[in-house]
Amino acid sequence: MRRALALLGLSLALISARPAPAPTINDALILGDTLPARLQDFGLLVDGKTPAPGVRPYHLNTPLFSDYAEKFRFVYVPPGKAARMAGGGLIDWPVGSVLIKSFGYPADLRRPDDGIRILETRLLIHRASGWVALPYVWNPDGREAVLKRAGQRLRVSWTHLDGQTRTISYAVPNANQCKGCHVSGDQITPIGPKARNLNDGHQLQALKRAGLLQGQIRGLPALPVWNDPNSGSVAARARAYLDVNCSHCHNRKGPADTSGLWLDWDQPADANLGLYKRPTAAGRGSVGLEFAIKPGAPDQSYLLARMASLEPGIAMPELGRATVHEEGVALIRRWIADMKADAAPHP
Repeated sequence: MRRALALLGLSLALISARPAPAPTINDALILGDTLPARLQDFGLLVDGKTPAPGVRPYHLNTPLFSDYAEKFRFVYVPPGKAARMAGGGLIDWPVGSVLIKSFGYPADLRRPDDGIRILETRLLIHRASGWVALPYVWNPDGREAVLKRAGQRLRVSWTHLDGQTRTISYAVPNANQCKGCHVSGDQITPIGPKARNLNDGHQLQALKRAGLLQGQIRGLPALPVWNDPNSGSVAARARAYLDVNCSHCHNRKGPADTSGLWLDWDQPADANLGLYKRPTAAGRGSVGLEFAIKPGAPDQSYLLARMASLEPGIAMPELGRATVHEEGVALIRRWIADMKADAAPHP
């Protein structure tokens, strides 16, 4: 009897030790018009940072800053379809594609791969009607993520790079806030995985070899890595940082088009980039300073002052952060300081 019970216990232990079967991707749900309450219903992820078969991880040369969160990015392209290179080096993802981004924190940023707690996973789903943005929040045990279209606040603590404990009220965006950033004209659109920000010499080529990307990639520009001096000059890396963190609003078709401050990668170094640009729609956001960028004078440039602020109505970006990105601010400060005073015609 004891032997039988021991064998039964061993069998149960072996069964429980087996890895859970990989989820099956639900293309019908992706293409449908419902908003599933559970992230797991799509079958896209095994957990917050492990993709299901058919879902590919990717990374960005320069990522968007989100309160020092670690991010795990994935893309799903449905079988038999491929993305295409579009004008301006953009990528046209086919209907049925999903862009997936999970956000989480390690206990200690000095050991970023250890003990990561995943907080949320955001989906951008390309349906026939256009792109749909859905935020899912993970339960504390990390077993299930549920839809939170109204957003949510989460208390998060970690040990920072300087060894000090930091605590913030982390904001999961609501559906309208998702639209506020992911918009071009009146359409929701991806902002991270542009070809220039995927162009690291490997990722685009791998997508082509897999039959998931069509079109010419030779000769495409590559966005520098904002914190890697080997990838570009201070000016190039600063422009990459502004392109990723600011230009989804600050462009000719973005929500901040009326400001006249356009920070996309291709913008010439003129007043619309901020050089000797006086405030137009900044309100008190100009913090009493005369120019967005005063070449050679970072402390007299309100673009930098807004990046270094947490005060509502002044802080930029307006959404997606509860802390100042100290390293990003330092890069922009050095870029402005290095500018010659005659970098642009003085108005």
